Amino acid sequence: MNNDEKLIEKFYTSFQNLNSEGMNACYSNDIVFFDPMFDILKGDEAKAMWQMLCKSAKAFSLEFDSIKNLEDGYYNCNWKATYNFSKTGKTVINNGKAYMKIENGLITEHSDGWSFHKWSSQAIGIMGKLFGWAGFFKQKVKNNAKKTLLDYIQKSYNISN
Repeated sequence: MNNDEKLIEKFYTSFQNLNSEGMNACYSNDIVFFDPMFDILKGDEAKAMWQMLCKSAKAFSLEFDSIKNLEDGYYNCNWKATYNFSKTGKTVINNGKAYMKIENGLITEHSDGWSFHKWSSQAIGIMGKLFGWAGFFKQKVKNNAKKTLLDYIQKSYNISN
């Protein structure tokens, strides 16, 4: 296992332990993160997302495997997160794939891919199953997630408008 693969292992092992500080130590200061829920987050916003998610996690477990070197600093791996969604208490089993770029010993790009429809069917229930594929529904859920993150940042860092 090379140093970059060890870094990815450290990131996900920290996540397994809900250790956002350990996760964020793997990121560069100018990290660019993307996933189907939050879209693009950069720098401290991405790091705050991990803090928020780790602090609010309930009945959480994470598995990861198949770290693969794609060359030129790019890697991917598979992961499976199981948790209770905070807004509904419903159990979610989310299977995803991470794509990362590593430069100078830190993750500079991180993109997670997973099915929004499958996630919303589990997390939200019947409304998620019926409408989780629809743009208007996705946007509403994503807007709520982004608002929750921005409220968390404002509260946690005592930022006033």
